[in-house]
Amino acid sequence: MICSGGKMPKYFGTDGIRSVWGQFPLTEDFVTKLGYCALKELSKQEPNNNNKDIFIAQDSRASGKAILECLTKGIRAAGYNVLSLGISTTPSVSILTQKYKNICGIVISASHNPAEFNGIKFFSAQGTKLREDIEDNIEREIENLTAVPAPAANTKFAEVPGKIEEYIAFLKSTLTQADLKGLNIVLDCANGASSKIAPRVFEELGAKVTVINNTPNGLNINKNAGALYTEGLQKVVKENKADLGLSFDGDADRLIAVTDEGSVFDGDNVISTVALHLKKAGKLKGNKAVLTIMANLGLINFLKDNGIEPVLTKVGDKYVFEALMKDNLSIGGETSGHVIFKDIAPAGDGILTALQLLDIVKGSGKKLSYFKNLWQKYPLKLVPVKVEKKIPLEEVDGFCPYLKELENLMGSKGRIVVRYSGTEPLLRVLVEDEDKEKVEDICQKVVTFYKSKVKTC
Repeated sequence: MICSGGKMPKYFGTDGIRSVWGQFPLTEDFVTKLGYCALKELSKQEPNNNNKDIFIAQDSRASGKAILECLTKGIRAAGYNVLSLGISTTPSVSILTQKYKNICGIVISASHNPAEFNGIKFFSAQGTKLREDIEDNIEREIENLTAVPAPAANTKFAEVPGKIEEYIAFLKSTLTQADLKGLNIVLDCANGASSKIAPRVFEELGAKVTVINNTPNGLNINKNAGALYTEGLQKVVKENKADLGLSFDGDADRLIAVTDEGSVFDGDNVISTVALHLKKAGKLKGNKAVLTIMANLGLINFLKDNGIEPVLTKVGDKYVFEALMKDNLSIGGETSGHVIFKDIAPAGDGILTALQLLDIVKGSGKKLSYFKNLWQKYPLKLVPVKVEKKIPLEEVDGFCPYLKELENLMGSKGRIVVRYSGTEPLLRVLVEDEDKEKVEDICQKVVTFYKSKVKTC
């Protein structure tokens, strides 16, 4: 049983700050203070870093421009320059920040969330997500700040979209195969940040490419498109008799693929494919792979059966990266499609993940469906419950003991995972077991018990 619901952050969630633009904390005043306080705190973390340039990218949401203006005021008030990449992917900022040794990088995006949401993510000088203690310090700085000074006269705002060429060159350089010629693929860009970048990468590497959902208008990002909505991609893959499909979310830091047979190939499938490939090549460090607590039990057992030890973390790619760093491991990720190749890049990257997957597929001479069918997922049910307040689960009367009681009835072939979303006002209840009927029954019991104790929406 995994019952996760301790201290909740005030502003930062598992992947930055998110809300609807105009609603706290995504207000003009707060975002300006955030830009100022974040740079003041990060300058303390990097006292010898004299680089005054900050790369910022945004996805295709209509509210991105207004948020950029507010962030720019705060960042320039702290004495730093803003270099805008324009509409670009989250991982492009990570890569460029690490390359140029900037004090940080910033992305304006709400990732897979609907268009009315937006958010702000920070990357460290090393291109990684910020540690929780640094986020805590920034929150305290904001609460203690009364007003943001005027922008420093010696600072600037500049648009530098040409820097994306360096990111594209980096992506293409990660292939071990000469190219992707002979592959027929379909791309779903979610009407988001990858709409121009992803087609270029795969076309320039020689693949035959069909693209859908690559006409962003500020309001259609992730709308029945992208990594959360693969039905359209599955249909086009089958119609085109394509070798596979690749689907990105709004900021392209995650990948969900579709096999030649039209079935979904998620982050768990990617990790099993890559980890097994590295293991056979003698390149899987520690013979371990990092997963989150939401990984399917089928994957966990498959890895164990193949001599690969699963290392489980909390949900969030930052926690995956921390585990990779701790034991100097090679590969880790989330079911949702965030996958980190630590020896290649410091953060999850949907396009990079797709390239590494295609590298293995082309090198093997097999179809993607072969790798999908190496193991079977356990039946599962994932239910989101809207909540007014994220009460620590240990404080919900009798809830955790009740979960333990239910899981004891399931035995060794089942489990229950209950956690609050780090990006939305939701409790997520996941139940897995070999018996599908048992999954449905126990999931309903967990949700009903929680609602009997806590006021929900």
